[in-house]
Amino acid sequence: MTGPDSSKPAGQGAAPASSQSSQTPPTPPTQPIDGKYQVLREVSRTGNVTLYEVRAAEGVTRQVAWFEVQTPAERQNFHAYRTALRSVAPAGLTDVVARPGAYYAVWQPVSGTPLAEAAAQPTKRQEMVEAVEALGTRLADAGFALSDADIVMQGDMPLVAYLRPAAPRTPEEIAALNAGVLGGLRGGKVRRKRERRPGAWLTFVPGLFFLSGAGWLGAQAAQIYLNPPVGEVSSVTSQPAAEAARALTKKGFRVEYAYGESGTLPIGMVIRQEPEAGTSLPVGRQVILTVNKPAPLVVPKVEDMTLAQAAGPLGDNALKLGKVIRVDGTLTRTPEGRIIAQIPPAGASTQRSQPVQVLVSTGVRSEETFIIDLRGLTFEQARDWARAAGLVVTEVTREPSDKTENTVLSQEPAPFATVPVGSPVKLVVASVKYTPPSVPTEPLPIPPPYVPPPPPEPITAPDQTQAPGTQPPATQPPATQPSGSQPAGTQPTPAAPGGSATDTAPQPDTAAPPATPAPPAVDTTPRQVNLRYTFGTELPGGTYSITVQDASGEREIMPGVPAAQVAGRLAQAPIQVQGNAVFIIRRDGAEYARVPAQ
Repeated sequence: MTGPDSSKPAGQGAAPASSQSSQTPPTPPTQPIDGKYQVLREVSRTGNVTLYEVRAAEGVTRQVAWFEVQTPAERQNFHAYRTALRSVAPAGLTDVVARPGAYYAVWQPVSGTPLAEAAAQPTKRQEMVEAVEALGTRLADAGFALSDADIVMQGDMPLVAYLRPAAPRTPEEIAALNAGVLGGLRGGKVRRKRERRPGAWLTFVPGLFFLSGAGWLGAQAAQIYLNPPVGEVSSVTSQPAAEAARALTKKGFRVEYAYGESGTLPIGMVIRQEPEAGTSLPVGRQVILTVNKPAPLVVPKVEDMTLAQAAGPLGDNALKLGKVIRVDGTLTRTPEGRIIAQIPPAGASTQRSQPVQVLVSTGVRSEETFIIDLRGLTFEQARDWARAAGLVVTEVTREPSDKTENTVLSQEPAPFATVPVGSPVKLVVASVKYTPPSVPTEPLPIPPPYVPPPPPEPITAPDQTQAPGTQPPATQPPATQPSGSQPAGTQPTPAAPGGSATDTAPQPDTAAPPATPAPPAVDTTPRQVNLRYTFGTELPGGTYSITVQDASGEREIMPGVPAAQVAGRLAQAPIQVQGNAVFIIRRDGAEYARVPAQ
């Protein structure tokens, strides 16, 4: 009996040797593989494949080739290996599993003579050599060589007891490896197949003896045919088909099977027979036995279901729930009460009323973890940290903040708090304080434009009354008194003799005030401007009004309106103003904002 055992040379009924150092023996896992196979010891390890000797749930010993799949390339290599197994159909393979976290193949021992021992015999049969060559062709088509397989011989038939995973090779490399194995098989003496020709033995019998013997045999056959012995057909209904056939053939009858279906008899029992029991029938005649063998059924998938849920698909397929084995679900992360695996597996063929054995999880053992301080990170970064810690972000609340949008403001659980694996995480992230309205709102109603009153007519000051025939007094510049002159207000000195005296009235001794500069001109030209202002969506409470300030002063153009009525709305209107103008937004009478005229 041969299987994937490291005690035999590679390629001759053996698995590859372990790549680990003999000084540090590997430690087998303490938990069952996939919750179904209890590890007894580690046999070998090559690359990302570890071969374990395990005990299955049925109590039998098997070997599991476990694949550590971490990258897409490793996953692709495993699927290629599984495809090769399906193509070659090894006799030692019992199961192949491929799902996240569990990639492995299960192998059983196969009895027979190792190929190396058969090749070492001095004489080989031609049929054996041709069968091994055909197996090599099938392996090559799947991307493997004969040296990758543990092959045992049952007579002239080669069987694959174990197929080792191998790196991709070219057809030329596979052909070179197969040539080495087939060369040793073809060495020595190969006994050719003996070709039999019908009737060749007759050449050794003299013609006359043949004719006389044939005549005698013909006469005996005619006698037996015309007067055959008669026997009674026994009753074999409700018996196993093999026992019934054995009882009838002992009486000289020929037996042929037909298949039917019965809900009262076990599978393999005789439902009826033709002819019926007690019938006298010549020896050599045929008896037809109808055996209870319903059409095969496909086992439904019940993994990840509860026992109550699995009863439905099993009943729909005329199957029944078999033995229930409860195992720890920590390794497969299977919740309590859920089915981890089933025997037979989903998709296998079975018969009606057959049991399906299931392995049910006892739950996942609690594991604790913690989470770092997520505050200040972006939401995406915080979510990735939560996943790495084995936690799940289940609730996200957005809160207006001055922080950058999408930044984590607070978290629950608190930073570095110890919590069970799988616990929920709640985050509060920042959002912008003001968001423009997605749908434009109608502008606020604005009172009619203000029309200023006409400016008052200028008032002309009355002229001073002049005496008829008199001229208005001329303004004389102040006289400059030379040094030694008389003081102001004294009578002039009489003119010298021969001269004329000037009778001039004395001038007041007061100087004219300096001229005051005129103020700059104010633009009072009437014109029309536009008011356009959008109130924020999150206005502080209060009453809001709008006034305009121009050359004519300040006037209100929108009376006080509550904040709830103007929040997020647009105020716009044409306004008649004089000169430069500015709009003032007031909240409860106090200035809130200024808007330049457009």
